[in-house]
Amino acid sequence: MPASNAKPLRIAVLADSDTRWKWGALTAGRIAPDRAQAGPVLDGFLLRGRATPTARQLTEVGVRADSLREVTAVEFLRAMGEEGAEPYDVLVLALVGGGVQAMLHGLGRVWEDRERRPVVVTGYVGVVYEKLADGLLLRHGADLVLANSRQDAERFRAVFEGVGADASAVTEVALPFLGGAPYTGEHDPYTVVFAAQPSVPENRRDRTYLLERLVRHARLHPEREVLLKLRSRPGEHTTHIEELPYQKLAQKLDAPANFRLVYGNMGEVLDRTDLMVTVSSTAALESLHRRIPTVVLTDLGVREALGNHHFVGSGCLSSWDRLDAGHRPVPDEEWVARQGVAAGGGPAGAGTYDRAFDAARERIAKLLDRPAGLAPLAPYYTLATASGYLPGILARHHLGPDGTPLPGAPAADKEPGPVRQIVRRAARGAYRHGVQRVAPVIRRMGEL
Repeated sequence: MPASNAKPLRIAVLADSDTRWKWGALTAGRIAPDRAQAGPVLDGFLLRGRATPTARQLTEVGVRADSLREVTAVEFLRAMGEEGAEPYDVLVLALVGGGVQAMLHGLGRVWEDRERRPVVVTGYVGVVYEKLADGLLLRHGADLVLANSRQDAERFRAVFEGVGADASAVTEVALPFLGGAPYTGEHDPYTVVFAAQPSVPENRRDRTYLLERLVRHARLHPEREVLLKLRSRPGEHTTHIEELPYQKLAQKLDAPANFRLVYGNMGEVLDRTDLMVTVSSTAALESLHRRIPTVVLTDLGVREALGNHHFVGSGCLSSWDRLDAGHRPVPDEEWVARQGVAAGGGPAGAGTYDRAFDAARERIAKLLDRPAGLAPLAPYYTLATASGYLPGILARHHLGPDGTPLPGAPAADKEPGPVRQIVRRAARGAYRHGVQRVAPVIRRMGEL
């Protein structure tokens, strides 16, 4: 069939936070086989929960969908199983591991009598530096489990094979949001950006230390612009809970005029960055991709709990003392290449990066072309392999051990009324107040 006459590919993305929506939607665009001139149709589903993106966060992500709506897990499953609805070709599960596992079992139940089903894709939004086996086995069962680098692909296969699970779904790609103009030289003014993370580090002492060092750097270099890049405004949640927002800590500091807080799309901030500084944010990989001088801080140690151990061997590890003295790191090219970041930058590097998604596109095209359709979803975790673990994961999403909705699960046959919407907003506000105000106080009392 000529491409001009082919029906556009239909892709659904289910995400549970702003960051995962960004990853899922951008991934969908990069892995879609080229089958029609019009491009794929993208429908977004936002999983209702503590981190459901706000309208501001969705705007900041900058990814547009043909439709976008908020759903519970059960509502989503019912939408995927609607009789007579035009089926999707590809489904991207951009969720935390437990959410992926619940959806795999729920979808398996919904599609058990279907001749054809979508190709199911999942993966990780960034650097995988903790809970590798746990998070990975919860994602097993998808048709494609995307690895953002050669290093991750090798680790993923080793975990699957080590427990006797099929590792053929592991597919090497790259982070979908890398890109932008390569760094060509210093801006006026020279701009230092610290990329904050919601949960790293966790405690007030360490976060205050980092903030004070950033402000000190601004005072030592008044000719520079020093920016604190924040992920969310107070009251908003991202993939991780932020109990001690930097905004509140910064209110107590007498910061110089060349220091300020910024929000917005990371790519736009990187357009004017001369030195990227972070503890372990994925922003470091975005920066390295553009060849921007990048520092991963060692001030709080090189520790698994911080995630900066992932950057051992990168050439980027350094401290505020060295940065204050004018240090500019030089990344290790071999390490950079193993992380799925385009080595060399410029047009050649960009071409390498574009080809990083070829294998995924080819695999999806072959799966879609199977005359007999796809085999049923087959996660590693079942009641036979994990009877003490799996039911609890499914129950958190109102699913029974066999993947069917539990009695009392949220209805999907109507939109929430005004009262229900008000109750939802109040409940979210109470939860966030508890996380950001009450919980830290209780912890401090426990430390007395």
